[in-house]
Amino acid sequence: MAGNSRRQGAIRKPGTKKGQVVGSGGQRRKGLEGKGPTPKAEDRPGHKAYRISNARDRKEQARQKKADKPELIAGRNPVVEALRADVPATALYVAVNIEIDDRVNEAVRLAGDKGISILEIPREELDRKTNRAMHQGLGLQVPPFEYAHPGDLMAAAKDSGNTPLFVALDGVTDPRNLGAVIRSAAAFGAHGVLLPERRSAGMTAVAWRTSAGTAAKLPIAVATNLTRQLKAWKDDGLMVVGLDADGSVDIDELDLAADPLVIVLGSEGRGLSRLVKETCDATVSIPMAAGVESLNASVAAGVLLAEVARRRRLTGRV
Repeated sequence: MAGNSRRQGAIRKPGTKKGQVVGSGGQRRKGLEGKGPTPKAEDRPGHKAYRISNARDRKEQARQKKADKPELIAGRNPVVEALRADVPATALYVAVNIEIDDRVNEAVRLAGDKGISILEIPREELDRKTNRAMHQGLGLQVPPFEYAHPGDLMAAAKDSGNTPLFVALDGVTDPRNLGAVIRSAAAFGAHGVLLPERRSAGMTAVAWRTSAGTAAKLPIAVATNLTRQLKAWKDDGLMVVGLDADGSVDIDELDLAADPLVIVLGSEGRGLSRLVKETCDATVSIPMAAGVESLNASVAAGVLLAEVARRRRLTGRV
């Protein structure tokens, strides 16, 4: 009996009445329910990938903000070269009391002939405008570049009456390479150059100068998603060929050269990205002498574009 009393005391306290039990209202069951799929690492605050992604986005936003502002080409030789190349400019800044030489005289004369404003300012102000670059008393203000839409490139090709030829850049971040590629594209009959919206060099003053003014004569477009745009062009009947050191064919066997074509160049270090490479109908390599690892992106572009232009002339499909 004593054992039974202890058991009864363990079950309910003395003085309590047996009655309706208050439930949890389903809260315990809800607490056991799943919360859906785990978010991606870059979408989870506190995760390392989230911080990296945010830092990358902030850097891209800063780059875009900078791209929306006018730039200054600094230095006597660069300014004269830009004016000779017809780089569009809005103002020529000349520091007060600088030593005059032939380059200064030519810069002032060219700017005057082109209707560009010539402003004389204190050296300290020119220091500030050029972020204390070696300006030698001259600075040329270049307005933000106005990019075309990818559809404008196709329109330009149709208006030319020639077989479409485009150049797309996949992660080329050096503006000098970009300018040189644009110059080669114009020289060998391309109808436009396509850049990705992110992780790519833009049309800065350096790219303008390197292009020797050809960026003013050739449409430069930006794609929100490079892979998607390449696929859209494939749907329009264009072939996509990527330049790759381990290409499926070498430049001498590129039978697609005379077809409507998009040539894709990879970044200076990594080459073509995986998705872009998978989108290509073929990848092409340039045979080189032993011991040479690779060509500069702009040099390789010039070699390939020259071969495409040669084959088109031979077949009459320019």
